[in-house]
Amino acid sequence: MSARPVNQKARIHVVQGGAVVLGIVLLLTHPGLGGATHEYIELVGLALVLACIAGRMWSILYVGSRKNRELVTLGPYSMTRNPLYLFSTIGAVGVGLIHGSAVVALALGLMSYLVFTITAAKEAAYLKSVFGADYDAYAARTPMFFPKLSLYRDSAEVVFSPAALKRTFLDGLFFLLTFPLLEAIEHLQLGGYLPVLVRLI
Repeated sequence: MSARPVNQKARIHVVQGGAVVLGIVLLLTHPGLGGATHEYIELVGLALVLACIAGRMWSILYVGSRKNRELVTLGPYSMTRNPLYLFSTIGAVGVGLIHGSAVVALALGLMSYLVFTITAAKEAAYLKSVFGADYDAYAARTPMFFPKLSLYRDSAEVVFSPAALKRTFLDGLFFLLTFPLLEAIEHLQLGGYLPVLVRLI
């Protein structure tokens, strides 16, 4: 039986379910560190979220609507087979740091890594069935997740999908939206409007 493309809807439902659980956790927890340290951690988190958005848009310029139709091996895809998943994981860590907690950042990073590596492994089986030896050669030289910068290769021109780029930008705004939302939760907690059950470092 030939491999089938990964059911992206199922993966999205898993991510959405995780987001609901995360929301409940963030509503009931508060960062244990305060003052300048807390502000610094938040800024690092915001920087990671911005890197996530920029990296995802950079990646989608190359793969666009060609995913599973062509074997893309240039730009970010020359360093890692899954740059979109890599940058999304960076964004998840950023969200945890915006919350002000290294524990939340680590938990989000590990959960994202687990979900995305499982998805990437399933996608690899499908791509191997479609592209055969070409994919085997690509996989042999290119890491599945963590990038190898020395492998970077590019082309003079890239044909991209404006619709895919727009969709990726709008998806990225979800990460950015966490900053004002977490700030609002923090102020409500400090004002006594929301209970704080646990303080996390």
